[in-house]
Amino acid sequence: MMQLRMQRRTLAIATAAICSAFLFSALTVESAYAADKVINLKIANFFPPPSKQAKITQEFGEELERRSEGRIKVQYFAGGSLLTGPAMFKGIETGIADIGYSHVYYTPGRMPVSEGMGLPLGVPTGWVGAHMAYDFYQKFKPKEFGGVKVLAIHANGPSMVISKRPVAKLEDMKGLTIRAPGIPGDIVKALGGTPTPTPMMEVYDSIAKGVNEAVWGPYETLKTFRFVEVAKNVTVSWQIGASFPFFLVMNRKSYDRLPPDLKSLVDAMSGEYQERFALMWNEIDFDGKDYAKDKGVKYLELSEQEGARWQKAVEPVLDDYVKAMVGKGHKEAEVKGWIAYMKERIKYWTEKQMQYKIASPTGPAGLRPEAYVK
Repeated sequence: MMQLRMQRRTLAIATAAICSAFLFSALTVESAYAADKVINLKIANFFPPPSKQAKITQEFGEELERRSEGRIKVQYFAGGSLLTGPAMFKGIETGIADIGYSHVYYTPGRMPVSEGMGLPLGVPTGWVGAHMAYDFYQKFKPKEFGGVKVLAIHANGPSMVISKRPVAKLEDMKGLTIRAPGIPGDIVKALGGTPTPTPMMEVYDSIAKGVNEAVWGPYETLKTFRFVEVAKNVTVSWQIGASFPFFLVMNRKSYDRLPPDLKSLVDAMSGEYQERFALMWNEIDFDGKDYAKDKGVKYLELSEQEGARWQKAVEPVLDDYVKAMVGKGHKEAEVKGWIAYMKERIKYWTEKQMQYKIASPTGPAGLRPEAYVK
């Protein structure tokens, strides 16, 4: 009897060992399969395919493929072919695309805290704007981005009045119909203009047909959206330095389903492309200005005195933003703290840009190319 029990016990142990071996083998095979499984991602961008905004986002996808050694495969959709600018954020949240690039003013009221990055705070260049915006996001982590994985946050170069007729002083703004959505629209209104929310891809035709007389945007739009063909005057108003806050975000589920090493890859590339985008925003303002150079465009630089008048005119926009955010449940001191922090970051990064000798076509004399010519 004792011998029979020992045999049964030995058989049970052997059986358990065999099952464990099979289970371990199966898990090993499954893990190997998971590591080798190709993950397909869709990346969307509303910018025209030839633009550098579109190309750098495409490069992000191509580098994901290369550095993942083919474990990630990307389908790239530019020019709003998968998601338009206004539909981008919701499209990422719902999984129509896995990664997308757009700006917060396409969905007014959806990201109210982040909209503050585009207040008329005196952002002098795209490089400074991108760093300021990223610092703000990192410090305050607005809950409005809680449903997605933020890969990068930027702000473009300072927006200016690109118009059919010259705008050399504040009085010239009166009654001027200008494409400017969200907070940019509030800025235009404070300056005396009449803002419209025309979608960016329709602005060229609207100016050509006289529906809009101008557009609120940086130098780069002269080339990217060919505004140089329909508007020959640019008011270089960097003194009020208002930008459009841009985001590169990923669907949360798409990120979470990545294995740990690929999550680390996405995280590393996000940091790298944060700086690449900052330099891109600076570079394309040169491209836009150079492109328009021989096409009859006039650049009207505000004098120190005139710049001060414009700064004074937009102060109510800051006050109204504070009141609006208090109405949404934030404390006044908190909102004013955001504004103070962004101004401090603008000063910090402007000094850094001068230190690094990164030239820009906008901003004070110390940032212009001639400042670095010996």
